[in-house]
Amino acid sequence: MEVAAPLLCLAAAVLVWGVLWVWGSWERMTRPEQAGLPGGGSRTLLVTAHPDDEAMFFAPTILGLARLRHQLFLLCFSAGNYYNQGEIRKKELLQSCDVLGIPPSNVMIIENRDFPDDPDVRWDPDRAADVLLQHVEANGIKLVVTFDEGGVSGHSNHVALNAAVRTLQAEGKLPKGCSVLTLQSVNLLRKYLCLLDLPCSLLLARDALFVLTQREAAQAQGRPTARH
Repeated sequence: MEVAAPLLCLAAAVLVWGVLWVWGSWERMTRPEQAGLPGGGSRTLLVTAHPDDEAMFFAPTILGLARLRHQLFLLCFSAGNYYNQGEIRKKELLQSCDVLGIPPSNVMIIENRDFPDDPDVRWDPDRAADVLLQHVEANGIKLVVTFDEGGVSGHSNHVALNAAVRTLQAEGKLPKGCSVLTLQSVNLLRKYLCLLDLPCSLLLARDALFVLTQREAAQAQGRPTARH
């Protein structure tokens, strides 16, 4: 018992330190000035490939940016018509955006043969870059949010959007002061660890990390059923 008591005290101290470290890191990462994000009121464009991407992959980012008072826009490059359900999925996208706090007037869905909903078709990044740049300039966008090189799920349409953004960056075509934030792809183990992955995310997050509050998590779960 004499040996166990100090060990229990040490374990408790380590646990308290860990909780405080995680909380402090979360606070630092969610402050716009710490994360290098544009300040409140900035116009942010979320760039997705299909209806349901916004809910399946970006809900924490959308709600986190809304918490920072960003004005959110969404540009979806297809109607998600792979299973001939494009009309249904467009309605679901608008409903989902409404739940997540993006008004219908700020949502643009592209229906163009150049960007079919098809994992076997890799969209032309130059063509996608042209379309994206038009929306950035037309809406005075200060932050573009999209997939990283892995496309999160590896979908070729997702990967093409990252390539489009990298094309604009490489050619210096993005307006001055416009930043880019990409969603980090992680391995399957980390995807299914849920809350257990939080310390790892805090350690490895490079720019910004958004952790939902209980109210925001309930808000995200109120979205229409995703289909992909």
